Parts: sequence; C-alpha cells; structure tokens
Amino acid sequence: MSKKVFFLSFYLLISATALAQRDRVENLPTFDKRKLHYGFYLGVNQNDFKLNLRNSNISNANITVEPSLGFNVGLIADLRLHENLNLRFEPGLVTNSKNIYFNHIDTAQDSVREIGSTYLHVPVILKFSTDRYKNIRPYVLAGVSYDYNFSSNEENQDDNSAGQFRMQSHNFMYEVGMGIDIYLNFFKFSPSIRGVFAFNNEIKYDDNPNSQWTAPVNFMGSRGIFLNFAFE
Repeated sequence: MSKKVFFLSFYLLISATALAQRDRVENLPTFDKRKLHYGFYLGVNQNDFKLNLRNSNISNANITVEPSLGFNVGLIADLRLHENLNLRFEPGLVTNSKNIYFNHIDTAQDSVREIGSTYLHVPVILKFSTDRYKNIRPYVLAGVSYDYNFSSNEENQDDNSAGQFRMQSHNFMYEVGMGIDIYLNFFKFSPSIRGVFAFNNEIKYDDNPNSQWTAPVNFMGSRGIFLNFAFE
C-alpha cells in the first residue's frame, strides 16, 4: 500500500473536521431522524494483491505486484436502525490496474502481466456513529461486499501460455474503515477511508499444472485502500 495515499487520507479527514468545528450554527438538525435517505460517493483507490506462494516445481518463484491509483463511484442507500447504528447499501463501480512481475521468468514479454480491472462493487455496511458534536459526527464501519470483475477473462480459453492472465469473475470481500460526517448547510459531506480485503482466491489457474505463472501461487486476493467522499 502507498504511504502517500494513507497520509493524504488522514490529512483530509483532519482538515474536514477542523473546518466543520468552526461553524457555530448547527446545520441540518433533523437530518439523522430520517429513517431512510440516499446519496452518492466519489473516490480513489489503490489495490494490489496479497500473495501466498507454495512449494512447486518452480523452486525459484518470485512474484511481485505494482499497483496504481484507481477510481470509485457509486450510490448510497442508508437505513437508520438505531440512534447510533445505520445499515448502508453502496453499489458502485471500481476501476484500477496492476502490473504483476514474475521475476523468475527471464523472457521479457512473459515476465510481466498488466491487469486492468473494472468491478461492480456491492457492499453492505454497518455504520457505528458517535453522538453528534456541533456539525461533526465520527464513525467506524464494517461490512462485506460482492465484486463482479468485468475484466476477469475467466471464460477465455487462452491462458498465460498465450499471454492471457485470467482471474475469477465472482469475488467476496470484507471491509473496515472510519470517517466523519460533516453537516453543511444543504447536505451532509462524509469523507472516509477503508480497507478492503478478499476472502477468496481470485486467480484462475492455467491449464498446465506446472505453469510458471500460476503453479507457484497458493493464494492471490485483492487488498486495497479506498478513500471515498460521500454526499448525502
């Protein structure tokens, strides 16, 4: 994970809190009494893979992942369960790309695979909020999500021997994070940072059980940092 992304996220959360505390008038005083409300979010992400290698015929296996910055966009449906507990449904699209380097392969064109992915990201989140203080309300969140990978190439008959890296289309994640609700004059603004981690192995193995690309991999699962800006 990039330290720059983490520190930028932390700085934005602190700055937003300081800005909200300047307001002496309580904005949107009845907002949290709504049983159901809607919104949308925009954000950025940085995803890579957690890799576990296994003993295989390729004894010198060495695989690394280089992530790049991606983008998130989606909708929000929020159901108030309790004064401090909300259930949220946040379907959206997530895009990102990664380079996977197979450092044990000498041939240049075979030693790297570029993975560009677009996901339908469907999380169900529990949001635990503190009591409101002036125009801010910190919270933590946790939940699970389903991801459909539009770019998985799972059904492609070609594998790495033909230059095609394949992944599973259907994946399941868990998410944890924190954020701050900031009550403005006309809407609520909520920056948050969360970690997203895969439950399942996302790699689709090559047809050759001794493939130099997939045989060394015991587990390959997404892990990422999401920085979201919600407008509700």
